[in-house]
Amino acid sequence: MLRQLAALTRALPAAGPRALALAVYSGASGEHFEARESGVEGVACVDDAARASALLFRLWAATGNDAIKQWANGLLDFVLWMHAGDGLWHNFILDWDGARNVDGVTSAPGVNFWQARATRLLADLSENCARDVLNQALDAAAYASPPSDVRALHALSLLAILRKAPDPLLTMRLGAWCDELAACRRDGMLMNSPDERGRPHLWAHVQEAVLADASVVLDRADLLNLAITSAEAVFAEVIESGFDLPNVHSYDVESAVFVMDRLAAVTGQERYAELARKARRWFDGRNPARARIFDRVTGRVADGLDHGRVSDRSGAEANITACAALIDDPGILLLARSWTA
Repeated sequence: MLRQLAALTRALPAAGPRALALAVYSGASGEHFEARESGVEGVACVDDAARASALLFRLWAATGNDAIKQWANGLLDFVLWMHAGDGLWHNFILDWDGARNVDGVTSAPGVNFWQARATRLLADLSENCARDVLNQALDAAAYASPPSDVRALHALSLLAILRKAPDPLLTMRLGAWCDELAACRRDGMLMNSPDERGRPHLWAHVQEAVLADASVVLDRADLLNLAITSAEAVFAEVIESGFDLPNVHSYDVESAVFVMDRLAAVTGQERYAELARKARRWFDGRNPARARIFDRVTGRVADGLDHGRVSDRSGAEANITACAALIDDPGILLLARSWTA
C-alpha cells in the first residue's frame, strides 16, 4: 500500500517547495487519470491528501521514521494551501500546475466531506501548526447542519482535541453533535442522512465508533447503547458474510473495522475484536469471491469488488483506507520503518 501511495504521489510546486498531492486514480498499468464521476473534477484532492497525511503521521508515530513524516508534511502543505478561508476548503486541483477547481460540485467550499477530513487532520496533529484554521473549521461546522456521516467526522475531530486537554466548550459541542447523530436513526440503525432509504451505506459510516468513544468522554451510557444496537444491525451480519454485497469498496471495510475496534476498546468485549479481525481479512480473500483485494507482491489495493470481479484500478482512497484498516500489520510496519524518501 505504501508503495502504491508513493507511486500516486507527485510534487506540486505551486503549493509550496515541499508540497505533495496524490493522484486520484491509477489504472491497471499504473497510469494516472482524473476524476470525472461528477463532471470535471480534477487530478488530486484534499479529501485524499488529508486522510493520507493523517495516516502517515500515525505511521511516523509508530516507527519514528522521519522520511514518513516528511511525506506526511508534504501532503499537509497541500491541504493548507487549498484552504479557501473561513474554515472551508476547495477539494480538487484541475491539473498538476495547481489550478484549483473552485466551483465544481465535488470541489466547491462548504461544510462537506473534504472540509471535515481536513479539519480532522488538523485536529489529529500533536503540535497543531494551523490552530487558527482549525478553530475556523470547527466554528464553520458548528454553524452548519451537515448529514450525519459528515458530522461524525467533525465529532472525531473534537474527540482528538479532547484527548489532549479538557475543554468545556468543546465537550458541550461534542454532546450536541452526538445528539444529532443519535437523532438520525431508523429501526435501531444510525443513518447517514435523514433522506437515506433502506440500510445505511457503509462508506464513511463511523457513527457507532463516535458514539462509543463519546460515551466515555461524556459519561453517557445511552450513547454506548445506541452504538451497540446500531453496530449489530448495520455491520455484524455483513462482516460475518464476508461483505456479501453487490459492490464493496475498501472504505466500506475500513469503516467496519474502525467501528468494531472502537466498540472492542470501549466495551472490552472479545466479540467486537473478533469481528474487526474478520473484517480485516476481506483484503486477503475473506469475501464471497475468495479474491485478494490487497496484492502483497505489488503492494496494490484494488479499488473494489463489484459483483465478484476485482477492479483492475488502484487509486488513492482504496490504498489509504486499506492501510488504515491494516496499520498494525507487521509487514506494513516493517516497510514503514525502512522507508526512504
